[in-house]
Amino acid sequence: MTAIAKKRFLSRIARHERVRKTVSGTAERPRLAVRRSLANMVAQIIDDQNNKSLVQLTTASKDFQSKFGELTKSEQSRKLGGMIAELAKSKGISAVVFDRGGNIYHGRVQALAEGAREAGLEF
Repeated sequence: MTAIAKKRFLSRIARHERVRKTVSGTAERPRLAVRRSLANMVAQIIDDQNNKSLVQLTTASKDFQSKFGELTKSEQSRKLGGMIAELAKSKGISAVVFDRGGNIYHGRVQALAEGAREAGLEF
């Protein structure tokens, strides 16, 4: 890992830790956590009080790739946001707290958030 990449990684971790001091999911308003890798996105709705993951989806799953594999990564992220919102609504979750995981609110992270909002999830 180059010095620049290491600094970028450590800065993201520091941002995430700083935000997680205040952002916490409850049973009424769980946390929508986003993890981003070079190839895929993972969206997970978490109740931090009970330490439970309520809903989880990833762009790496075979079902997702069979439906949306030909789309760009940003378009896949938007679809993932919509799908996570639909699953959350089916479980009775209408509002969440957004945790971008220390990533910049731009590109795929922003597309996922907009997709979730368009599907009716409030945050």
